[in-house]
Amino acid sequence: MTFNQITIIITSYKSDKKIIKCLESINGQCKTIIVENSSNISFKHEVEKKFTNIECIIAGENLGYAKGNNLGLSKVKTKYALILNPDAELKNNTLSNFFNTVNEIKNFAIIGPASQDKKILEKTNKELIEVDSVKGFAMFLNMKEFEDVGFFDDNFFIYLEEIDLCKRLKKKNKKIFLDPSILIYHQGGSSHEEEYNFEMELSRNWHWMWSTFYFTKKYKGFLYALIYVSDKFISGLIKYIFYSLMLKNSKKFIYKSRVSGLFNSIIGKPSWYRPFNNN
Repeated sequence: MTFNQITIIITSYKSDKKIIKCLESINGQCKTIIVENSSNISFKHEVEKKFTNIECIIAGENLGYAKGNNLGLSKVKTKYALILNPDAELKNNTLSNFFNTVNEIKNFAIIGPASQDKKILEKTNKELIEVDSVKGFAMFLNMKEFEDVGFFDDNFFIYLEEIDLCKRLKKKNKKIFLDPSILIYHQGGSSHEEEYNFEMELSRNWHWMWSTFYFTKKYKGFLYALIYVSDKFISGLIKYIFYSLMLKNSKKFIYKSRVSGLFNSIIGKPSWYRPFNNN
């Protein structure tokens, strides 16, 4: 197996400690690009000193998951790429099993690891299964298949960007698979340090609602999207008022974030909310 055929892309934000286990799980011969969505130059110096196979790009701002991954992918010169979350870890045979699979099938755009959908995988009898989409924490990309499709839609900051990408690939009759032989551990929802939990929770709520409307509008049109999210908007507004009156500040700010994200998406504003830069 030759590791020079694949580049690993990791987009990170305030993941200084969480990301170490991920990096340690990667074979030292495998080129890895980290896009750090901050100005933390000391992080770059630390990881590049500890891991000789790593190039760390300091974005200088929080680009988000879609644009950060696109920046990393623009630097890839290998045949394949693996998009990986900072809280994911490779098993000893993850890459070797991937290469075993691609030696058998050449016609694919994305392969996802086994830990994606247990209900589907229980029915596969360890066989490769074609799916409509995979989750974004770990995606093996066949780079030539993206030349006429592009990568992620930069308008997404986070959430639904991988579903959008998969939909565009399927429209071009490209193949997406889950592979039960490829195992990747994913902690989930923990790419950042615990001290940032509440601020990141506000960001998640804001962007989930923004992305929900934007994604629905993109594929169903504005009117359909507006009807689809109307109950979410009304419910969020009522809960914001309720928790304001009850002086439950944490809940109040969460629902304020949900309403704000949805409102900004409806009126056509970009996904501007950034953790730690908003009140």
